[in-house]
Amino acid sequence: MTSDPAWRQTLLQGHWFKHLPLSLQDSLPGLARLRELAPGQYLFQRGDAPCGLYAVLSGSMRVGAVSSEGKEALLTLVEAPHWFGEISLFDGQPRTHDAQAEGAVRLLWIPQAALLSLLAQQPEYWRDFALLMSQKLRWVFVALEQQSLLAAAPRVAHRLLQIAAGYGEMDGTRRVLQLSQEQLALMLSLSRQTTNQILKSLQQEGALRLGYGEIEILDLARLQALASPAGTATR
Repeated sequence: MTSDPAWRQTLLQGHWFKHLPLSLQDSLPGLARLRELAPGQYLFQRGDAPCGLYAVLSGSMRVGAVSSEGKEALLTLVEAPHWFGEISLFDGQPRTHDAQAEGAVRLLWIPQAALLSLLAQQPEYWRDFALLMSQKLRWVFVALEQQSLLAAAPRVAHRLLQIAAGYGEMDGTRRVLQLSQEQLALMLSLSRQTTNQILKSLQQEGALRLGYGEIEILDLARLQALASPAGTATR
């Protein structure tokens, strides 16, 4: 249980929490606990039993999986004020992916048993958590479509725009993304060489600035043009 008001201000920056019924916003503090992870520490791994719902307060979580041959699939980097872990809340099945701290991470944790107890008492809240999951599902469908239909450069531009907009969870657009070229390549299932070539080309055009472990967006309109269907013909 936590009474620290600072986490609530962080989470109110996200659309999902901000639009929850006030009664649910007020109920969650009594269930919540704070967790801190060291860089590289696993929160859970594929196959683990469900343990609850999490929100990132600071830092970022690496969500993905590694095959038996050592090949990594990186789905996303989860940053504040995003929530994750809701799939196992609905089906009670084991975790589908690994969640690992990219650096030092501070999390808000709602334990599974406490959350299910609340939902048993207030079943109308299920819809709010269903909306959280449906937002992720929409994003997954878009990503699958892009992987099938878009060339590499538009996919890079579109993913950068999605990350900058917090995948639709935040107001406004961030200009500096804490993201390495290797991470971006893994997210898009592209080779590091291809991703590097596209990013360097965008840097030469003045759309981006590449730094160590970060990408700064300089020309938002240029990225938007490249990511649009009309822009796919340019690369």
